[in-house]
Amino acid sequence: MLMLPKRHILTFLTFCCFLSIQATAQRKEANLSEANVPAYTLPDPLRTKDGKVITTAQQWTQIQRPYIYHLFEEHVYGRFPRKALSMTYKVNRVDPYALDSTATCKQITLYFTKSDTLAQLHLLLYLPNKPKRRVPVFLGMNFYGNQSVINDPSIPITTGYTVKGPGIVDNRATEASRGAQASQWPIKDIISRGYGLATFFYGDVEADKPDGWQTGFRTRLQELLDIRPEEWSAMGVWAWALCRALDYLEMDKRVDPDQVLVMGHSRLGKAALWAGASDPRFAMVISNESGEGGAALSRRDYGENIELITRSFPHWFVADYKNYGSNPAALPVDQHMLLALIAPRPLYVASAEGDQWSDPKGEFLSARYAEPVYLLFGKRGLGTDTFPRPQQPTGEFIRYHIRTGKHDVTAYDWEQYLQFAGKHCDSRP
Repeated sequence: MLMLPKRHILTFLTFCCFLSIQATAQRKEANLSEANVPAYTLPDPLRTKDGKVITTAQQWTQIQRPYIYHLFEEHVYGRFPRKALSMTYKVNRVDPYALDSTATCKQITLYFTKSDTLAQLHLLLYLPNKPKRRVPVFLGMNFYGNQSVINDPSIPITTGYTVKGPGIVDNRATEASRGAQASQWPIKDIISRGYGLATFFYGDVEADKPDGWQTGFRTRLQELLDIRPEEWSAMGVWAWALCRALDYLEMDKRVDPDQVLVMGHSRLGKAALWAGASDPRFAMVISNESGEGGAALSRRDYGENIELITRSFPHWFVADYKNYGSNPAALPVDQHMLLALIAPRPLYVASAEGDQWSDPKGEFLSARYAEPVYLLFGKRGLGTDTFPRPQQPTGEFIRYHIRTGKHDVTAYDWEQYLQFAGKHCDSRP
């Protein structure tokens, strides 16, 4: 055994301590105290880069909106592909007697290349049987595979990589995952209100891990889309896939193509917001506890922040985003500007008291500061600066609620979304 002189040991220990202190100083942990929220100034969505003020909806649409959208592409989510892509589909199974004969269930595979095995998306679609006219449809991605949203043995178990969750063993779904997320997808209630539901597994598009791009759509479709994997992000390709699911829904004769409502929870809420901002065909956008990189203001530095999220999930965003971890104020946008990109379409932002990591107040303020853009279109937003009490939704075309409970999608959340959709969408039989 090598024996060092005592003075060398002390020097070595001092050096290790120094490195430890330096590493700690460089790690920016989460702030969960309102008293520690720093003073910040938000960029004005209605002020152009040369200092002029946008005063009309036309100016917003033609000048400011494209500029802000490009900033999000450059600094947060990456370039959104605009090249047209030929898509085909196959209806694998139709059950016209689903949910006690109240709905028709379709299992559809979407193909994006001539090679059927290169890039596929498996869409699960429920449509109410009672309506005699085209119906609005909620569209959202799921975390663990289509088999997790309802206990139906006819739905194949996904074979792709999945994140940890109920019924997941070694990042693969098992039989125990069937219906494990059913509480987040109250399909019977949605159907009974005259709406359809479409969902697909986000892992079909890209595995949720740093090297997921290597086998995901960003690599498989890069030549067809004329975009390199590093030019966009996992969040970007998940949002892009929502738009491709919308392409199919527009072709389904039982779906109202003008009333597809995109919804997402947590990281998939971030993707839903980016999809809604990127594709004006979505009639409504719903963010359920999307937090940092979603609905919450980055400059508040409360809960999960840019440094933490890019450290844990570097693949979610374009590489430039992490450069703002130590200085969010240098980012030329903040998330209220993302919400403003959805104007004038209805927008719902929701939080939970037990989910401080997602910064509920930051989500509320983001929705509040998107309102000036909605007002350009004559649409009223939250209409208040007062943070509401739990279970007290507020707002018109922008609506917000915080509920009791944890990070989740609950029956209460869905009841608010259904009521909001009922006010802004025609769901009559």
